[in-house]
Amino acid sequence: MHAMQYELTLPSDYDMDVVRARVARVGHLLDDWEGLGFKTYLMRERGVNGSPVNQYAPFYLWNTVEGMNGFLWGGGFQGLSNDFGRPSVRQWTGLSYEEGGAAGSPGRWAVRRRQPVPDGAELADVMADAVGGTERLAGEDGAVWAAAAVDTARWELVHFSLWTHEAPEAEGELFEVLHVSAPGRGRLPRGRQW
Repeated sequence: MHAMQYELTLPSDYDMDVVRARVARVGHLLDDWEGLGFKTYLMRERGVNGSPVNQYAPFYLWNTVEGMNGFLWGGGFQGLSNDFGRPSVRQWTGLSYEEGGAAGSPGRWAVRRRQPVPDGAELADVMADAVGGTERLAGEDGAVWAAAAVDTARWELVHFSLWTHEAPEAEGELFEVLHVSAPGRGRLPRGRQW
């Protein structure tokens, strides 16, 4: 499993209905993308739910590197780059994935928390804590699913969770979910990824 995200931070006076309309127009194009577990089309709006920025920031969980590369190099990503400029794409290696009690329900909100892996920490302990955090989040009321992943170039953990309600039991940045494409949800490996 691989996690991927890019962020398009837009001007403070940007009409975010443009982003909503774009997702309504093209969001379905990945509903059957081979190798994709999930794509969550995420947005934050300045001044709403504490967001300091206007931002479009899709988050992906990939079943296969081929699916991810096909998206990046095969045209799917090019349309976004043509419309907004090519953003930096962050990638993390999957640590864990769990479905919550609300699995199968439409996710309306998402929470992302990034944190550094402390220098000198026992890596096995840090990664085990991340797996435990995924299990805890998935067990909360309204959780659709939760995942954790690590970027070993930056030594950064990302915790990501999808929720049915606006008040999730997770720390981090809150995003509105505009659409979810989940063609390979059933093929995402559950639990610890090593």
